[in-house]
Amino acid sequence: MTDADHQARSPRREPVFRGLEIIANTLVRAQNLDLRYAGLDNIPSAGGAVLAVNHTSYVDFVPAALGLYRAGRRARFMIKSEVMDVGIMRFLVNHTRTITVDRSQGADAYRAAVASLRNGEMVVVYPEATISRSFELKEFKTGAVRMAADAGVPVVPAIVWGAHRQWTKGGTRAMGRTGIPVSVRYGAPVTVDVDADAATERLRETMTGLLHQVQDEYGSHPVGEFWVPARLGGSAPTPAQAAVIETEEAARKAEARARKAAQRAEKGRR
Repeated sequence: MTDADHQARSPRREPVFRGLEIIANTLVRAQNLDLRYAGLDNIPSAGGAVLAVNHTSYVDFVPAALGLYRAGRRARFMIKSEVMDVGIMRFLVNHTRTITVDRSQGADAYRAAVASLRNGEMVVVYPEATISRSFELKEFKTGAVRMAADAGVPVVPAIVWGAHRQWTKGGTRAMGRTGIPVSVRYGAPVTVDVDADAATERLRETMTGLLHQVQDEYGSHPVGEFWVPARLGGSAPTPAQAAVIETEEAARKAEARARKAAQRAEKGRR
């Protein structure tokens, strides 16, 4: 796509969103990231669609969103509602129509996502819900498939590989001028049906194939590196080991939330 083509297709409104796109592109240049895109023609040029992305990094949303930008699209990301506690994040969420997810009231976020899809927008969903410590695909939640079926739109599978070398759980942070290669591949849109469990499993199988394809094309995966899956000779935990770590982590977080709730209740009684 030429610059002229991109400018003709790029959305022009939403100044805050446009500002974020400029900042993201500037950061990518400052870090000298080697962004590699494939399958941009699989991104629908118009109309609603769910973009299902694997989740290995705190920053994998950036290359995924910049790929949409190159294709002349924008998307509404679904993120944890906790970000609303931070003033600048609250401003950005409100001015980019980001969909916040309160786990205790997930139905509200689901309805908002379906409404956005029916309005012709793209919505980005991480079917794994949380970062995969093994860098393999975890089990998928059914939300991405269910909202696509309810809205009558396709699911576009996408794989981001390499962003976890920048910043992930348990890894070494490398957010400087590293020149790290980051590959993004968008698969062909998938039409889903009302059998959410079966459709979710098919989506996971499709994304597993895409993940392996991207890894094969990526280049070297040095033996023993933290960011390389155990399957490829790296020191990342296996999916089974990662599941144990995540279970223990979830228990600690639940205990912390319970303590905070108890502290708030105690203050309320005083």
